[in-house]
Amino acid sequence: MENVRLVDASPEGTVTFEFLIGEGYGNVNGVMHGGAAGVIFDMCTTTALGPLAKPGFWDFLGGVTRTLNISYLKAIPVGTTIRIHARVMQVGKTMALIRGEMTSLDGKIVFCTCEHHKVGVPSQSAHLKHRVPWDEVWDAELEGEEKGKEMEKGEGKGKGLWEKNAKL
Repeated sequence: MENVRLVDASPEGTVTFEFLIGEGYGNVNGVMHGGAAGVIFDMCTTTALGPLAKPGFWDFLGGVTRTLNISYLKAIPVGTTIRIHARVMQVGKTMALIRGEMTSLDGKIVFCTCEHHKVGVPSQSAHLKHRVPWDEVWDAELEGEEKGKEMEKGEGKGKGLWEKNAKL
């Protein structure tokens, strides 16, 4: 899915992408194949769960699709760049519901919508080691929060977490 570009995301579980519908996603009629919509929705809506994931709760890009219901409203011609927006509607210990839509860039045309139900299952340990560029940002924020808590309790005394953990 090299044709996808992240436009926006939020810690509350929303994500927006732009996606070029290339020839590989088309059918003999010169429009996006319905099965391609399924793959695109599956991948893009799942990423909306990313900011909500934490150890022991929805591993990043984890879980499996239970159902993926797509309503096709208007054909998307090959060569069109679309916008994909996804929003987590509900997330619990084992189930999540995400809604998505593919629209024109200006949002005036809705091409298709989806409702994606996922089941949380443990990820393979090798998959949990995968890092993405924003992991360093989140790690730094988490370290800053924990350092602040230590300072409030009088435990930190200016030492970073890595210094304390190095002694463990």
